[in-house]
Amino acid sequence: MMHDVANQTLDLALKYTDQAEIYVEKEEGVNVDIKKDKVDFAKEAFTFGVGIRVILDGKMGFSYTTNLDKLEDTVKSAIFNAKSNEVDENFAFAPKSKYPDIKGIFDPKIEYLELEEMVSFGKVMLETVLDEKCEPTSGGFQTGYSKFIIANSEGAVSQDVSSIFSGYISVNVDDGENVSTASESDSSRYLDIDPVDIAKNACKIAKDSRKGLPVETADFPVILDHHAASGLIATFSSAFNADNVQRGRSVFADKMGQEVVSSSLSIYDDGILEGGLQSATSDGEGVSSQRTPLIERGILKNFLYDIYTAKKGGVEPTGNGMRSSYGDMPAVGLSNLVLDFDDIKEISTIDDGILITDVLGAHTANPISGDFSVEAMNAFKIENGELKHPIKKAMLSGNIFQAMEVASAATADKRKIGPFVLPQILVENLRVVG
Repeated sequence: MMHDVANQTLDLALKYTDQAEIYVEKEEGVNVDIKKDKVDFAKEAFTFGVGIRVILDGKMGFSYTTNLDKLEDTVKSAIFNAKSNEVDENFAFAPKSKYPDIKGIFDPKIEYLELEEMVSFGKVMLETVLDEKCEPTSGGFQTGYSKFIIANSEGAVSQDVSSIFSGYISVNVDDGENVSTASESDSSRYLDIDPVDIAKNACKIAKDSRKGLPVETADFPVILDHHAASGLIATFSSAFNADNVQRGRSVFADKMGQEVVSSSLSIYDDGILEGGLQSATSDGEGVSSQRTPLIERGILKNFLYDIYTAKKGGVEPTGNGMRSSYGDMPAVGLSNLVLDFDDIKEISTIDDGILITDVLGAHTANPISGDFSVEAMNAFKIENGELKHPIKKAMLSGNIFQAMEVASAATADKRKIGPFVLPQILVENLRVVG
């Protein structure tokens, strides 16, 4: 059916213009919300939509619909929008291409998962939290099965089927004087997340955080646990976005071929990563997914491009024209940003430092300068290579670009958190404000 809709809509669009692109998306999923000690809300979700882009006389137009009886009206709307826009020679659609076979991104069990099964996941997680003598505050599980098809006037036809399964829980623990909080989450392409593990990990962090002691304001070696690291790396990653580069909003704009981070660090964006949470056969405009080296042993090698920024920059697109849904235009985005460090400095090597489990306020960091000031969540003092005691309250401040110049891995184990695949990261000195 999706193929028929794509072909029918493309034929309709080509009655009005020579250049058109059709994006058809179908998503089914189950959402379970937890509030306090009860499964508060559970529902099945379904969406089906069509996004239409056209280029008419060098002008781009876009429109979308969920009503298959109004495909031609939606095409006409896209044509009208194109006529209202300005000419730009960098508008183009993906050429016909061969697409990779991505492994590990679809679990058929998720497609047929029943609402009752998801509710049971939530109940198991709640029961585990209560067994651990913790108080659940919020949480939930989500599954999704999605399929998209892209067809355009250049002959490109791309399709992809994927699944996702994720869960999270937030908990409180009362130590008699104060309440310590913690949360844990996990995501996978497969139905292999254990609700017991998520619950136990959250409770352990909350319990370990009880009776925290103040910390002096000073510069410390800081280990950013996976969640904390991903929050700050989100700001760092914006410097690879070609749109930011071309607008002068990236500190890396004029540093191609230079050493910009620690020489032990290599970074690549991998849209074909097996089991990657963002892996797909193509990006959201039909460009074949690929593995793009961004930094090799500290040296800046590339940026991330969609079709528009690639044409503007006179280079080939990297398969990073991403869409959040059929109702959005593609824009430069990450697939799976993988951080590989040659150097690993484990916690046992730190005499006097801090471990930070998560950060609050990472979204307030300045994406251009890289300056940040965030609250350290579930932080612990490191003394003589061991976790000594929890820290009562602290802020963490610094510059993420400078931090990555002196960063190393604190463990060989990587986790997939959203578009990031990364280890715990050790930064040799960051300002901790007690």
